[in-house]
Amino acid sequence: MLTGKHVALYVSGGIAAYKAAYLVRELIRQGATVRVVETEGAQAFVTPLTFQTLSKHAVYTDRFAQLVPDQVAHVELADWTEIALVAPATADLIAKIANGIADDFASTALLATTAPKFVAPAMNVHMWQNPATQRNIATLHADGIQVIEPVTGFLAEGYSGKGRFPEPEQIVAAVTANLAATDTSLPLHGQSVLVTAGGTRERLDPVRYLTNDSSGKMGYAIATAARDLGAQVTLISAPTALSVPAGVTYVGVDSAAAMRAALLQRYATAKIVVMAAAVADFRPAAVAENKIKKTATDYTLTLTKNADILAELGQLKQQQFLIGFAAETQNLLTYAQKKLAAKQADMIVANDVSQAQAGFNHDTNEVTILQPDQAPQQLALASKAVIAQQILQIALKQL
Repeated sequence: MLTGKHVALYVSGGIAAYKAAYLVRELIRQGATVRVVETEGAQAFVTPLTFQTLSKHAVYTDRFAQLVPDQVAHVELADWTEIALVAPATADLIAKIANGIADDFASTALLATTAPKFVAPAMNVHMWQNPATQRNIATLHADGIQVIEPVTGFLAEGYSGKGRFPEPEQIVAAVTANLAATDTSLPLHGQSVLVTAGGTRERLDPVRYLTNDSSGKMGYAIATAARDLGAQVTLISAPTALSVPAGVTYVGVDSAAAMRAALLQRYATAKIVVMAAAVADFRPAAVAENKIKKTATDYTLTLTKNADILAELGQLKQQQFLIGFAAETQNLLTYAQKKLAAKQADMIVANDVSQAQAGFNHDTNEVTILQPDQAPQQLALASKAVIAQQILQIALKQL
């Protein structure tokens, strides 16, 4: 999404300025060409030489310095810019942007920029909550400037509060998500995509539950890939240790029953449904009101079968393209082919979770794609992000 993009990064004066150096690296890693503007305050924290070395471009600091004699520097930068990112944005610079003040290079160049603008504030919690700051933030929203809100965490002052600078990866993800949502040329622009992820939990008593080894990584990767194709993504997830992808609507569930209810509520309007969650086949027949105590004899647990969500969605299917997963440890293709037919799915993604570097908890996967009346298609071992992109590209050919 950022490959080849011209990104002007505006760094203002605050302790979070040091993180902007990592942000430059992340933007470049995503394929962007980056030019950096530093306010006078920012230069007190990080020298221009640091950003020049990282970006391979001269750093803009002086409103009256002309890097090229026959060009007006702030106008040339504004015309070059395809994405303007102010990160970190102090309360001072936010006030200038909101009120059209142009008294240094950063504020002047931003006033001349017509490209999409993103602002990532970072400041003390009391400064963030101040009515003046909130009025200025509201003005930015009204002017069509995207605000990447600060997070709650430990601040430089030694206490916690909202105002902490988001991590560079979170900022880049937020920018990418916004670009994808507004790009009408993307193949899934405006389409609703449902993705499930994680391993469901079936409660045994107030402190115990039955679950599986799913980390949710495959489902989260698919949600991210669908977002980058322009889709309006809803991620229905059992508990995981993962961060929710920016630009994705998150619905948290725990049990198979809760996941089924969340899916049925949203299924009618979905274009693509990807059932990447590891949903429990069984649940305890009864949930103990209190913690089950250890006894001198064996404990017998009676299980009852959960609803077959994929099969139910297959029966209800109208315009939806339904993708299921088959995680197996033996007879992979045999079981996956049976699942494809029995569930009335349009695609089954089969993976042998007993293989090294594939399946649960790994960052990589190796899968076989099964579709009705087509030969199995093997996808070689790759990151789950790449596998997710390949799955959706195959699905797009059928839509």
